[in-house]
Parts: sequence; C-alpha cells; structure tokens
Amino acid sequence: MESVNPPSGPPRRRSRIARRLFGLLVAAAVVALASYYWFITYYPNKEHIDPDYGGLQKPVFYRGELLGQSALGSKESLKLPLDFIQGKIDPTIVYENASDSVIITTKDKVVRMKTNLLTATVNEKPLELKFPIVKDKETVYLPIDPVRQYYGLNITESDETGNVIVYLQGDDVQWGKTTASSKDGFAALRSAADIKAPIVADIPSDEKVMIWSEQDGWYFVQRENGVAGYARKKDVVLDRVESIPEQPETKAFIPWKPLGGKINMTWEQVTTKNPDTSKIGAMPGLNVISPTWFHLQDSEGNLKNLADAAYVNWAHSQNYQVWALFSNGFDPKITTEALATYDKRMKMIKQLLAFAQMYKLQGINIDFENVYLKDKANLTQFVREMVPLMHEQGLVVSIDVTLKSTSENWSMFYDRPALAEVVDYMMFMAYDEYWASSPVAGSVSSLPWVEKGIQQFLVEEKVPASKLVLGIPYYIRIWTEQTKNGKKEVTSRAVFMETITKLIKDKGLKPTYSAQAGQNYVEYTEDGKLMKIWMEDETSVKARIELVKKYDLAGVGSWRRGYEEPEIWDVIKQTMEKRP
Repeated sequence: MESVNPPSGPPRRRSRIARRLFGLLVAAAVVALASYYWFITYYPNKEHIDPDYGGLQKPVFYRGELLGQSALGSKESLKLPLDFIQGKIDPTIVYENASDSVIITTKDKVVRMKTNLLTATVNEKPLELKFPIVKDKETVYLPIDPVRQYYGLNITESDETGNVIVYLQGDDVQWGKTTASSKDGFAALRSAADIKAPIVADIPSDEKVMIWSEQDGWYFVQRENGVAGYARKKDVVLDRVESIPEQPETKAFIPWKPLGGKINMTWEQVTTKNPDTSKIGAMPGLNVISPTWFHLQDSEGNLKNLADAAYVNWAHSQNYQVWALFSNGFDPKITTEALATYDKRMKMIKQLLAFAQMYKLQGINIDFENVYLKDKANLTQFVREMVPLMHEQGLVVSIDVTLKSTSENWSMFYDRPALAEVVDYMMFMAYDEYWASSPVAGSVSSLPWVEKGIQQFLVEEKVPASKLVLGIPYYIRIWTEQTKNGKKEVTSRAVFMETITKLIKDKGLKPTYSAQAGQNYVEYTEDGKLMKIWMEDETSVKARIELVKKYDLAGVGSWRRGYEEPEIWDVIKQTMEKRP
C-alpha cells in the first residue's frame, strides 16, 4: 500500500518565505560590504612606527627635508657636512684635495681651514678655531662656529632625538599649533598624507609645529625635535610666521669711477722696457692707463715684474689711475700648475699686493688667455680669492674677457656670470672678429658684431652694464688675397692707424662706407693681389662710443696706446661727453 506525505504548507507561502530570506541575506551582505569599504577607506590606521632616517646616526633637516648625510658631534662640537653647505647655502665654497683645505670666499673675506688644524686664516691672518674641520672617509665636516659666523645660520639640536634642524638667514617659517580632534587628545603625525599611513608620532594638543607644505587636506609639519610627517589640516591651526634674521650687510667696496663720467682707459704694452713718457703726447679725456707689467713666470706662481715707479709718477701727474695688467703669459701648462692650489694662487696674489703697494697702483687688470677648459673653476676661484684682498688694500679689480664662442682655450674657460659677480669691471675685448690667420678676410671688429656681443654679455651672461667696459681696437689688418695653384690664399698683417692714413694718401685711394660693417672700407690691387682694409678711424671709434652710451656701459678701453692717431682722443672725449 503506497504511503503519501502531505505538503507542509501551500506552495505560494513557501515562495514568499524564501524571497524574504534571500532579501535579508542580500541586505546583510550589502551592509557587510559597506562596513568593510568604510573600514578600509575611512577607518584610521592605528599602527605606530619609528621615524625612518635611512640609517643616519644624526639626521640633519632643512625645511623638513631629511638630508642625505649625518651631522657629527653634538652641542659646541657639532659639525655639518660640506655637501649641505655647497648644496643649500654657498655653491662657491670648495674643498681642495691637494691642500686638504676648505676655502670660503665672501665679498670681503677669504677663509682657509685645513683639516684637523685649529688655526685657520682669514685674509691670510691667523684665526683660532674651537674645533677643526674633519674628514670622515670621503665626507668633509665643518664646525658650526664658522658656519654660523659667515653664513648667518640658525641651528637647533634636539636634546630628545639628537636631530639637527638648520634655518638659513632670510627664511620664513610658518608655525602652527595642534588642536587634536581625536578622543585621546592627540593629533596623529603620519608617514604619508593618508589616514591609512602608519603613525610616526602622537602630538599632544597645543604643541607648536613648523608647517612646510600642504597637500590634499594635509600639512607636512615638523616638531621641534625634528620628527616630521603629515597631519590633517583640521588638527593644526596657523599661528605665526617667524623670519630668520639676516646678517648685517658688510660695507660694500665702491670701485673708483670718474665723477659724473665714464671710464676711458687704454693699455700700455710693455715687453722689455717702459716707454719714454716725455714722448707720449696728450690724451685728453683719458683717466685710466693699464701698463702690461706683471706676468706669470713659472708653475710655482712666481711673477715677472716690469713695473716702473717713474712711469707711475708720470701717470699720476696726468691724473691717470694706474691699473697694472697681470697676465698668465698665455702659457696654458704653466697656468694649470699655478692655479692648482690655494698656496700657489695666494702666492701670486701676495706678490700683486706687494707690487701695488710698492708702486702706488690703484688697480689690477687680469688678462688670462689661452687657458685649458679644465682650469675654468680654478681661474674663477683665483679671482674670488684675489678680490677681497685687493679690496682690502683699496684696489680696483678688472678682468679681460673675450666674446663667448666654441673655442675652449680662448673663450669657454671664462665663467663670465661668476666672474662678473666678484670683479669691479669686466673688459669685453671686442676684437678679433677676423683674426690674423683667418681663412677669410674681414673686419677686426665690425659694429654689428660688437653690438651683438654687448647684448650677449648683458642678457645671456648677466653682466651688469655698470661693470662692462667695451674694449676697442686701435689696430687695423691689411688683408691680401691672391690665387696660387688655383686656390685663393688669404694673409694679413696688423698695422697702426697712421699707416692706413699714409697708404690712402700715397696711393690716392678713396674709402667708401660699409653699412654692413659700420666702418669705412678701402681696397686696391697691387702686383696682381687684392688688398682689403676695414678701417679704424674717427667714424668707427665714434660709433663704438655711441654703443657705450646706448647701453650705458661703464666705459671704454682701447688696445693699445701708440696705435692710434692723436686726434682719436678728442673724438672719444667729445663723443663720450656729448649729450643727446
């Protein structure tokens, strides 16, 4: 007999119950997912970690940034890494491996400190240090006393953590105070701008913190103990801005310049003996003369001296300043050796100082040419070391510089912007556009080329117009073009102005004005050879002085006395003094 189990309820009722159960399960899953999402998205991470200093034993911070090297020592013996000083404060400070020295140059001081020695020098006078500079492996460390003195730093060291915080003079520091919104009364300082980032410190309410930046609702802050991290903006209120005081400006050296006028200088070429001054004619308007007296003699920094006290007396009787020229003899190998160490550079400087005092000079004109590109930094350093000592003796310092070009030995070794920062005047030697052995004939110094050069100095090289002196040539090249074996051959020779005047008169030539060169031009044929001459005369010299006035340059310098015709001095004087 078949057994039949009756159903537990009507089919419709069972279906309703199943749907309700499914709905409840879905709702519970949604709530669970929402809770999980809220937890992973909005629930703050409670994990605490130690600040990460990258293994540094004594971390150094600047504007919240952890530097890559530790400090050494503590309290008075604290020392900062040289790399920090170079990177953040003074890119001109140098460590010289050859002499194991750190050299600081300021506007009026040259400081030399040797490792492990307590006696340093300031402008070659002894200075006793409390602690020496030290070298640990490849890192050089400076004691904080001279660093504070010469750079005006504010340095704090935490007793709690040992962390070092450095403030530079002129820095503005935004301070804030914590207003902890959490129940435990602390503001969380996190390792990143994210509530899921671990906590590096709990900051109690009302603590002062430095605010260095902000990002998406967070401040990057730093405690006074050096620990830095991210705090929510709602947990910090702005408090005050502190400005780190700047050191008083040292009294600036004011270089000589003609009262109400411009420099009008000429070079006096001296090769073996000085000229007979009784035979030098009047040079109206001239106010500076630069005899080529001092030359680098050897790799040890010894100088050759051609100076003459009688010449100086004559110059002073004519109311001329004497800015004696010092050259490297245009010998690149000797120059490399002489510039290589502080001691050799200082040897040259001391000789120049002694000569200046001995002969009652008013300035030194530096003329270093034909220098290896590798010596660029050492030449700049030499000038940085030279200027403060020259200024201490009241001497004007100028340097002769070529136009920027791709020639390493004649142009690229000049760091024009850096040199312009320290010298009193920079002489732009606006010659030779076409040089003695040029394969193409052309002007020694065409006017468009000169003007373009002036603009390059002022704009690209950032040389102030008040420091730039335009160098002009008094010499002229006679170019010879002829054809040999089917090829054009070009040669030239340099002559005085009067040579061309006489030649034109003797041959009955008639110059024409070349608008392209801004000069008078003449050519003629002689023995089947074409002779070309771009003239230096009243027209070209007057045009150059107009450029000095147009760009309000410091003045003009001419190479060299004796190449000019006498009336040129009046042309310069009258053009310089003429007002529009």
